[in-house]
Amino acid sequence: MAFWLSQGALLECTMGLAPTPLNVLPLNRVVADFMPVACILDNKPFLNIVPFGMCKSPANPAVAAIIASSLGSVTQGPCIPETLAPWTPAAALVSLTLGPAIDNATSVLMCNWLGVIKPSLSGQRCTLLV
Repeated sequence: MAFWLSQGALLECTMGLAPTPLNVLPLNRVVADFMPVACILDNKPFLNIVPFGMCKSPANPAVAAIIASSLGSVTQGPCIPETLAPWTPAAALVSLTLGPAIDNATSVLMCNWLGVIKPSLSGQRCTLLV
């Protein structure tokens, strides 16, 4: 079952070493479980997407510089997210004030340094009714 991504959703990058939370600004937002829901335009580096610790992508200029200066012995550098395109695909048939919603089942965000950012937790608390 897919859930909308909301403030506090946990994200992972295929090139990053540590998970990081999604930051969703509460301005003019639909809320789910008392948290603002994310839309496809919540893709801004350092505002919505914070660094994933260290990065292992040689396409990242910071990583490439470290690899070159260490003669290839170090293969990681600081993560500097570069996410210019919106999340894709949007959640089916769910449009919010600022754009279509994103969900934890299908939505991904591409980093220009060849990383694929995917949600690992939606940020919503679920209650199982028995």
